[in-house]
Amino acid sequence: MPKLNQERMPILAALNEFKRNRLVPFDVPGHKRGKGNPELTEFLGERCMTLDVNSMKPLDNLCHPVSVIKEAEELAADAFGAKQAFFMVNGTTSAVQTMVLSACKKGEKIILPRNVHRSVINAMILGGAIPVYVNPETNHEIGISLGMTLSAVAKAIQENPEAKAILVNNPTYYGVCSNLKAIVEMAHAAGMLVLADEAHGTHFYFGENMPISGMAAGADMASVSMHKSGGSLTQSSFLLVGAGMNPGYVRQIINLTQTTSGSYLLLSSLDISRKNLAVNGKKIFAKVTAMAQYARDEINQIGDYYAYSKELINGDTIYDFDATKLSINTLNVGLAGIEVYNILRDEYDIQVEFGDVGNILAYISVGDSQRNLERLVSALAEIRRIYKKDKAGMLQYEYINPAVTVAPQEAFYADKEALPLEKSGGRICSEFVMAYPPGIPILAPGEMITEEILDSIEYLKEKGCFLTGPEDMEIEYLNVLKED
Repeated sequence: MPKLNQERMPILAALNEFKRNRLVPFDVPGHKRGKGNPELTEFLGERCMTLDVNSMKPLDNLCHPVSVIKEAEELAADAFGAKQAFFMVNGTTSAVQTMVLSACKKGEKIILPRNVHRSVINAMILGGAIPVYVNPETNHEIGISLGMTLSAVAKAIQENPEAKAILVNNPTYYGVCSNLKAIVEMAHAAGMLVLADEAHGTHFYFGENMPISGMAAGADMASVSMHKSGGSLTQSSFLLVGAGMNPGYVRQIINLTQTTSGSYLLLSSLDISRKNLAVNGKKIFAKVTAMAQYARDEINQIGDYYAYSKELINGDTIYDFDATKLSINTLNVGLAGIEVYNILRDEYDIQVEFGDVGNILAYISVGDSQRNLERLVSALAEIRRIYKKDKAGMLQYEYINPAVTVAPQEAFYADKEALPLEKSGGRICSEFVMAYPPGIPILAPGEMITEEILDSIEYLKEKGCFLTGPEDMEIEYLNVLKED
């Protein structure tokens, strides 16, 4: 099949034609091209409001596309090397949930690392799938979870031959990649699907000298956050489907949860951003990689900070590394990552992506400039000079192996009671606790609450991490399963 013309932007073209026609609106949305909400129109601009429209014949329908959205999907599939691409306007969360719900029915097993985004576990609550965790190894020097070893995946497959799918982070939040191609080969040999969570891997499809992308590795589905490194509007993503899947069934699953009123602002941003990456992606991501490497070199000259990259590659737990990620370890400065995160924001007006126990992540994209990178480097140097203290007393990151006692769906909907945090040890949790970002659960429904987990929660609270998930917003209480 010949390559399609990636310069085309069918949704954008249809919206421009729609504007020229000057239709009289007796449909929703009720602001009627902004005239009914002048304050919002003044804030967002008339051009934006006139394009916040509903599905109609010339603009197609996201739930059942037959014209311009269908053509835009074909262009996206072609650009990403997929059989089918779906426009997702409920965020990559919706794409990840679709992957799990498409692959697994109630009671069926899915093999996955524990350092998954909460959306994966949410999907198991919705659909009733059962997790089989492959516990990742950790790098104690920098305090992060790594990828899945091939031996651990092989063991999980051998012990759970009835599992339907394996989910792989490609990459992790920090930039670590597992050996995705080998995992795909192992899974397919066992009759299992492979789902790639590529929320942080859009650029793998368009840059040069990047880790392998999900579709290139033969994954059956991949969820891609275009709004992260791809340049589209927040909440817009692609779900990619490989040759082994039934795209008609996948669309049915999407339509279970995705809005029937897809935002044309989000859809057009996906269409325009896909064109930009398909045409200019190599140049864009060469620049991003160079900027990240410049900042990494400068930060590593400050002292005590460690901005890590491909030197960590070991062929297994770190099979590859995404060099666009500016991940920085802060422990030798005597500060938790979250403390550096807060100082950067509160005292230097610099907003990095997240901070955890030992690291911060500064997200680098084509929208960044040399000047801003220098500002970040200077701020980090000054923070070290002013705040550096002894490393003693810093909590060393340890991966906490979850004891999954009850299926997530069963635990979430079970009868429960609220206990003070300090009295919840030894009980089974019925809700999430996580630091966000990155949104990887410390506790998930159905898992045993241990003293080690409680110590970790208290430490993160003390250091000022943004903890979320429990019904009690202050995280003084946890919901646990009632005991008979």
